[in-house]
Amino acid sequence: MDTGENTAEHTAENTVDELGEDVDVVVIGAGPVGENAAARAVRGGMRTVLVEHERLGGECSYWACVPSKALLRPGNAAAAARRVPGVRCDGELDEHAVFAWRDKRVSHWDDGGQVDWAEGAGITVVRGRARLSGQREVTVDGGPVLRPTHAVVVCTGSVPVIPDVEGLADVPVWTSRDATSASAVPESLAVLGGGVVGVEMAQAWARLGASVEIIARGERLLPRMPAFAGEAVAEALRADGVRVRLGASARRVSADGGGVRVDLDDGESVTAQRLLVATGRKPATGDLGLDRVGLTPGRALTVDDTGLVADVPGGWLYAAGDVTGRALVTHQGKYAARVVGDVVAARARGEEVRAEAWSHYTATADHHAVTQVVFTDPEVASVGLVEADKPSHRVVDRDIDVAGASLHADGYEGRVRLVVDTERQVVVGATFVGQDVAELLHAATVAIVGEVPLRRLWHAVPAFPTVSEVWLRLLEDCGL
Repeated sequence: MDTGENTAEHTAENTVDELGEDVDVVVIGAGPVGENAAARAVRGGMRTVLVEHERLGGECSYWACVPSKALLRPGNAAAAARRVPGVRCDGELDEHAVFAWRDKRVSHWDDGGQVDWAEGAGITVVRGRARLSGQREVTVDGGPVLRPTHAVVVCTGSVPVIPDVEGLADVPVWTSRDATSASAVPESLAVLGGGVVGVEMAQAWARLGASVEIIARGERLLPRMPAFAGEAVAEALRADGVRVRLGASARRVSADGGGVRVDLDDGESVTAQRLLVATGRKPATGDLGLDRVGLTPGRALTVDDTGLVADVPGGWLYAAGDVTGRALVTHQGKYAARVVGDVVAARARGEEVRAEAWSHYTATADHHAVTQVVFTDPEVASVGLVEADKPSHRVVDRDIDVAGASLHADGYEGRVRLVVDTERQVVVGATFVGQDVAELLHAATVAIVGEVPLRRLWHAVPAFPTVSEVWLRLLEDCGL
């Protein structure tokens, strides 16, 4: 298991002392968000330094999105094969092969390829922990100082939230990093939290052979999704042997032999070899030096749609990604980072940047079209609103019962929701639940971002027999 410190053989050769004053932009944090911000700034002619204290590629590449999906995919593929008549499949997973596949997808936690990409893109890479130490000033590892002429962009992401539960700090637990990087299947696993990380890791480890129990404080899983989404995932987890406890809160955690015991507020208890704490994430700003520029450490950085941080004089501090608290998903962070990199370069050239909705210099989609996929089996995919929030909004729900679904899997079960603005006659939200529905999501995203009228969507004819034919039925339900 690998949980953090950079031990990769490939290291950047640059030091802060070598750079001197020859810097236009400093980007703090080299995850996908920071990489995109730096690349766009370089493309705009900015001499850009990217500072990272762990691995280039960040959380998503090594401990989150990529390894979690690598762990989930074999179990999902085996389950999909069993749903197609005529396929011989015993459904057994070779955990060693799964771990080897995961290790390959994360480049064995070696970020050499990422470093090569960054330097090939013209980005100067510096290893070290960066902190703000003054106006337009960044100190690396407590010593050398960078003073960019134009901007500092904060892309430090987020860190797990550890709840204030008696005894939790005194026992060894898994965070999401441990759950995605472990290379041995625990005999039993308790999962604290019923959000995306909790349900994905519960299913991945259950299908690898662990006895898994989820402890969720809410009355359903995936509380930010429509109720039918959480219900479908809970049913699937139970079918995989996972015990799902809803409306349960941890009161105390203690060591129990070689494992962990969780005492619940209802008087019951759960024991397991491992305890995964998956109770959310928060912006990683606690050790960033925000107090040196008049901001509060530990809080999200409030930004406008260009990525400019509020309440910092001089217009030099920007941020993108989880650290802003706007949309805690990698792809939205990358989108915002591209906007920030372009904005910084344009303003440095003296160009006027008009923060108009849907312009090249604004992250407007953060307000209207945030996309998210939960890669469980069934998948849950959503964009925009999941419920009506205006009197003019109409919710259209239906089962995914088209011919393409019945051919995709015997007994295919799925459901879709559209949220429609009846005044403007456009789609403002969509949620899909079912096997492989993630690939349906982008059509909905295009419809929302493009504000395509329903009467025009009627002419986007879905091919037969595909699961996408559900769009035809949805539009009929809308009265077309």
